[in-house]
Amino acid sequence: MILSETLVPERVIVPDNIEEIDPALPWNCVVWNDPINLMVYVTYVFQKVFGYSKPKATKLMLQVHNEGRAIVTTGPLEKAELDAAAMHRHGLWATVEKAS
Repeated sequence: MILSETLVPERVIVPDNIEEIDPALPWNCVVWNDPINLMVYVTYVFQKVFGYSKPKATKLMLQVHNEGRAIVTTGPLEKAELDAAAMHRHGLWATVEKAS
């Protein structure tokens, strides 16, 4: 049996109280840089999960690589959470944050 580790991003923003969470506001799914995944794999995941073209997926991957993070989707809270979960299933670090 092979056990896999769950990787956690270094910074997670947690609201102080539940009233700060408004699911109607736009939310971002943010993918973070990690020392594990190859750039070609990250590009592939963005294409597969979000249906992005290769140039758009490559641009987002390079943003993750060079800037440490990239907003890969924006939408309602539930969609952002589903997108982050999809990134986790593919071994990428992802979080959800309010769109600014």
